[in-house]
Amino acid sequence: LPYYQKWIQKYPTIQSVANATQEQILKQWEGLGYYGRARNFHKSCKIILDNMGGIISSNPEEFSKLPGVGPYISAAVMSIAFQHPQPAVDANAIRIGARMEMVDLPYPKNLKIISNYFYNHIPIERPGDFNQAIMDLGRKICSADKPKCRVCPISINCKALVNNSVDKYPIKVKRAKKPHYNIAAGIIWNKGQILISKRRENGLLGGLWEFPGGKIEKGENAQTCIIREVKEELGVLVQPTSFLKQIKHAYTHFSITMDAYHCDYLQGTPQAIGCDNWKWITPEEIRLLPFPKANHKLFDKIIVSESIC
Repeated sequence: LPYYQKWIQKYPTIQSVANATQEQILKQWEGLGYYGRARNFHKSCKIILDNMGGIISSNPEEFSKLPGVGPYISAAVMSIAFQHPQPAVDANAIRIGARMEMVDLPYPKNLKIISNYFYNHIPIERPGDFNQAIMDLGRKICSADKPKCRVCPISINCKALVNNSVDKYPIKVKRAKKPHYNIAAGIIWNKGQILISKRRENGLLGGLWEFPGGKIEKGENAQTCIIREVKEELGVLVQPTSFLKQIKHAYTHFSITMDAYHCDYLQGTPQAIGCDNWKWITPEEIRLLPFPKANHKLFDKIIVSESIC
């Protein structure tokens, strides 16, 4: 909720989002993850403002053409804002549908059956209220752990409850263990400024700025990794000089251990070879730009180190 309140104060309208730069949007989104959603939201607002007169289309087909709008977002907006009887099938709805129908398939194989189940039950009148009720039912009563079946208003039709197998549904697939990566990053100094690079827009953490570096390959240590990565990414030669800090950070699908080093800039003109952009900034400017959360854990140390470097 605090993120939402902060967002809506800064960007209360489609026009305010569309008129902002992508960098400003990513900075406001910072910390939420899934940065592709922020980029798509920004693109969609621009399309709505430039091509649709600033008005969201009430036509499901037209709305679904916007960047990042999939079946769930489309159904949620179309049902709540425009009363289209389209079921918004999120994790809560999947859990309810799987239990109601005893769907013996894991996600996403169960999605078609569950979507059809809700299509057959969503009312023509107040479909948005129906979708929100299903979300609330899944969150408060038909929860993943310890479902409150005794107070469930639709339990009489629940096949899993009748068969005493509620805990079995939805069918779960054993998740693969999150991969862990050892990476190195260079805080590259030159005349009191730091060289940073912008990640590829379509990749992981796309559009965010970072301290150049990457995965430590077999046979490398952190220092040699930084020298190689910076050369490949920016075309410049640097020399790691002193260890700054080790960071451990977990993302949604993987975790990292990052060793950060102060580096001297030696030679070469920076080029966006393995990144989208680059620039020199002062340490004071770091907090003004969108960075991955792992990089944030270095900020205080870098600012303290400014007088040394």
